[in-house]
Amino acid sequence: MLLSHGGEPLPATESVARWTVEQVLSLAPDDASRKAGNKLATAGHWTGTGFDGSGAVWGLCKGSGSKPYQTVVDTTGPAYKCSCPSRKFPCKHALGLLLLRASGDGAVQQGEPADWAAQWLTARRGRAEAKQAEREAAAGGEPASGPADSTAARKRAERRAERVTGGALELEQRLSDLLRGGLATADRTGYALWDETAARMVDAQAPGLAGRVRELGAIPGSGPGWPVRLLEECGLLHLLDTAWLGRERLPAPLAATVRTRVGLPMSAEGPPVRDHWLVLAQYDTPDGRLTTRRIWLYGRESGRTALLLSFGAMGRAPELALPVGVTIDAELTPYPGGGLRADLGRQFAPPVAAPGAPVPDTPPPGGSTAAALAAYGEALRDDPWLDAWPVTLRDVIPVPSEDGWQVADAESASALPLSSAALSRPGLWKLVAVSGGGPVTVFGELGHRGFDPFAVWDTRAGHGGGSGPVSGPGSGPVSGCAEVVDGTVRLI
Repeated sequence: MLLSHGGEPLPATESVARWTVEQVLSLAPDDASRKAGNKLATAGHWTGTGFDGSGAVWGLCKGSGSKPYQTVVDTTGPAYKCSCPSRKFPCKHALGLLLLRASGDGAVQQGEPADWAAQWLTARRGRAEAKQAEREAAAGGEPASGPADSTAARKRAERRAERVTGGALELEQRLSDLLRGGLATADRTGYALWDETAARMVDAQAPGLAGRVRELGAIPGSGPGWPVRLLEECGLLHLLDTAWLGRERLPAPLAATVRTRVGLPMSAEGPPVRDHWLVLAQYDTPDGRLTTRRIWLYGRESGRTALLLSFGAMGRAPELALPVGVTIDAELTPYPGGGLRADLGRQFAPPVAAPGAPVPDTPPPGGSTAAALAAYGEALRDDPWLDAWPVTLRDVIPVPSEDGWQVADAESASALPLSSAALSRPGLWKLVAVSGGGPVTVFGELGHRGFDPFAVWDTRAGHGGGSGPVSGPGSGPVSGCAEVVDGTVRLI
């Protein structure tokens, strides 16, 4: 198995910093891999281990067969290769090797890579240099394709747009029939009709519409008050249909957002932004046969927040993985529209783990809960279908409420409720433990379902500083590990 997410590693001019245990564990694709990796993080399982100054780590792990598994990691990507049959990235052997290296007990010594590891490292970095040369050539104005290719691509796009339009018109008729028959009867028709409608949207090459239709089908069984929620979602879906049908009259950024929400593929095409990007959070959300990994970054110099997306098919973890808490000197290329999504481009130096980063491990500038609500409202103006928006809350205290928990401003009566997903995860109690009843700074996503915390900093005098993930949303926490680092609990 082989993983390379496209980020460009560069030969290091100095030894690459060793990752911490919590940063290694944040890369695990699931709890099972995390537990299995921990079991392999002892010297007795390994032979021929080593690391070098360029960020490579390698070793041979005993397996069930006669031959040991060959495992090599390029931490400047990061990227992984292992001769085991696992379809997970990174596999348990890569995690175990990195955890053994993170322990710092001398079991992994610096040296020259073994021949099998050097061969993969050379080939990988050669491909990275070739891709970078192609990008630089394209930036210099050299045509990527001929006129015939451009014409064929335009015709394919037009045919797909026609199919999406047909699907949008069919969906409008379905919504009209639903409203005419009354929302209160929607729970009697069952899910089959919704599933059929979603399949029709897939046939129309509009996966974004199909996903929203499936969500509509699940609402009638979601508990008390479902007719109100169904009406709200029907209104948003109608708005998306209408926006697609009238996209020629929309401003360019909003039209790009509509195309993305419908499900048309988009390419990152904005000017690259180079910065020292702090990795704030990473989490996976399963959606049928696809797993989506979201990674939040914050640019120290630009003050920009960016979102990297990576996708994995059924049975395979998404390829892109960055340790939470590291800082990377890299270029990000934004996507069109009003969103924050970007692509990871060239990396100018290996990832650096705090506190050795070029800038201190401090949180992004934050504000009050009222300011966070205002920011979410502004984002909804540009993208009405937005589920959540990244915010940093400064000086808030987690406190219990009648319906669960909330984060309240230390200096005012304003507060935000935590989402139901956050309430069900152990990250809530870790957040409470870091706070201890005092104000903290928290990064997370704010949406109509509440606030979902990801990372917390205790910036009070005498309590140290630092960042760490709280937990990931979706089906469960990214990990259940906690470790005290410089007075701050890193919650993975």
